[in-house]
Amino acid sequence: MPDLAKDRRNLLIATSAAGAAAAAATAVPFVASLTPSERARAAGAPVEADVSKLAPGEMMTVEWRGKPVWILRRTAEMLANLGGHEDRLADPLSADSVQPDYATNPHRAIMPEYLVVIGICTHLGCSPSEKLQAGPASGLGADWPGGFLCPCHGSMFDLAGRVFRHQPAPTNLEIPPHVWLGPTTLLIGEDQNGAQA
Repeated sequence: MPDLAKDRRNLLIATSAAGAAAAAATAVPFVASLTPSERARAAGAPVEADVSKLAPGEMMTVEWRGKPVWILRRTAEMLANLGGHEDRLADPLSADSVQPDYATNPHRAIMPEYLVVIGICTHLGCSPSEKLQAGPASGLGADWPGGFLCPCHGSMFDLAGRVFRHQPAPTNLEIPPHVWLGPTTLLIGEDQNGAQA
């Protein structure tokens, strides 16, 4: 006569094992769906930019974390125009603005020739337009040193991304963490210590 207790025990073990396997098979895709997608990981990853073809006075835009990052190769004249209007700026030393320590200088840059800045107005998140040419040719008056104008509410920024006084924008344009990997290769989103934003 068969041993019913032993058969029940074997059936219980087999059923429990099958149930555990089914639960694990169901849980794996669910847990995998909670991890960030490749696209999401790429959106937050540092971005390399090659500026070898960027001529003096030209600007290029790269996307980092869904934001436009402007890289402006400033001419000698543009660098000279960074001085002499500090009294017209709201935060000339960028004490109240977001920038890495290595950009705490009048150029707000690691290499003075290159401005690396997030092209989003600090007022309401609009994208300012280029008004790089100094003087009356810009349409902003004879004393315009060159820079950017936010068309939405009129905030003006100089060629270092510093906001002028009495503008809707409360702070200077943000400088993202970045590091130069070589003379013409820039990594945006990571600093020289390897720390990512």
